[in-house]
Amino acid sequence: MPDFELTSPGFGEGEQIPEKYSCEGDNDSPPLSWNFLPEGTRSLALIVHDPDAPSGDFTHWVAWSIDPEAGGLEESAPAPAEGANGFGDTGYGGPCPPSGDGAHRYLHELFALDTELDLEPGSSRERLEDAMQGHVLAGAELVGTYERA
Repeated sequence: MPDFELTSPGFGEGEQIPEKYSCEGDNDSPPLSWNFLPEGTRSLALIVHDPDAPSGDFTHWVAWSIDPEAGGLEESAPAPAEGANGFGDTGYGGPCPPSGDGAHRYLHELFALDTELDLEPGSSRERLEDAMQGHVLAGAELVGTYERA
């Protein structure tokens, strides 16, 4: 069976993320699709982050309790449960690197879990990562880039 896979109809692996998914556009979350779930997957968790941020690894989206059978998340659709992003909000916050800082990478990491996580809405990325310990069956990654003039 092929490996667990994360893709987006909005942008391809290593490609520029369209402006509408950024702070310069509508700040909509991009559509995401997944395939080849590992056997025993009961839920999915998602972390989107920018490891190139000047302040260090910046969190853009933390989500969990995603139904693996859904096959994806629609554009602008919130996840069933969402945590705090680096902007101080809950939910998705699009790419917004400093102007003139060059292209940043945005890692969309999807985790297949063998359980449903019991986390409060608004939980931090660190709390999600702690809760996932020992429950990750597989991970899939999609990397997009974004640069502001």
